[in-house]
Amino acid sequence: MRKRSKKIILYIFIAVIAIVAFSYYQNNALSVTKFRISSDKLPNGFDSYRIVHLTDIHSKSFGKNQSNLVRKVKKLKPDLIAVTGDLVDRRKYNAEASIILMREMTKLAPVYYVTGNHECCRSKFEPLGKQLNELGVHVMRKKSEFIKLGQGEIRIAGVDDPTFNQHADGNAAKLNQHIGAALGTGTSDAFTILLSHRPELFSVYVQNKMDLTFSGHAHGGQVRLPFAGGLIAPGQGFLPRYDAGKYVEGDSTLIVSRGLGNSIIPQRLFNRPEIVMVELTPQSPPNE
Repeated sequence: MRKRSKKIILYIFIAVIAIVAFSYYQNNALSVTKFRISSDKLPNGFDSYRIVHLTDIHSKSFGKNQSNLVRKVKKLKPDLIAVTGDLVDRRKYNAEASIILMREMTKLAPVYYVTGNHECCRSKFEPLGKQLNELGVHVMRKKSEFIKLGQGEIRIAGVDDPTFNQHADGNAAKLNQHIGAALGTGTSDAFTILLSHRPELFSVYVQNKMDLTFSGHAHGGQVRLPFAGGLIAPGQGFLPRYDAGKYVEGDSTLIVSRGLGNSIIPQRLFNRPEIVMVELTPQSPPNE
């Protein structure tokens, strides 16, 4: 009996160690997902343009001074880094890890950032926004910029999360307001990239004729089920439609990242932290 008890204790100990190791791996082992997108609206005269997309960091650290995450991003050789909100977590607000990450990212490529719902506390966001500006991060609060590419240019626009606008009814109306403010009254045929935290409002981005939108917020559904995808996401509920990956409607493409950190639910399952890399390529070879 004593020998059998020792075996049972040993098996339990091994099982506990295995569960802890698996949980740690699921929350900390960075993955990279790559997409390639072409459009006849992209200018001629370039081979490729690499955009790295980070989102939903929630003050998480990946190694000392974010070294693991920085190393992964550096290997992708980005031309631009897009960050779509929730740098911090409002429940355990600590901006240090995210500021360190943004400082390191600005050494690799221009960084463009929009707010998420966790930054919506004005008293806390103002010092965070100031620090980001001082680092040289492009804080895209309802505005757009043109970026030279090849023989032409593309436009990048950014909007606040709907929680920042209390003067419109419903999130779709708020986003329409924000996109209108970001694009202004002028017209442009430039390929337009939108940074917006919420993927569930894809219909709004389609309506506004965004060519490519980067979003997060869904955390990949937190737990991913075989053949079904994510289990639950804020704003979408159970079995969310826009949890991770690439979605196309008409001429609009939505890229949703599973994100990097956690918030209310502390554990990811079959849903490792994700870095997304999108490579823009011309529809025809650059020499044609």
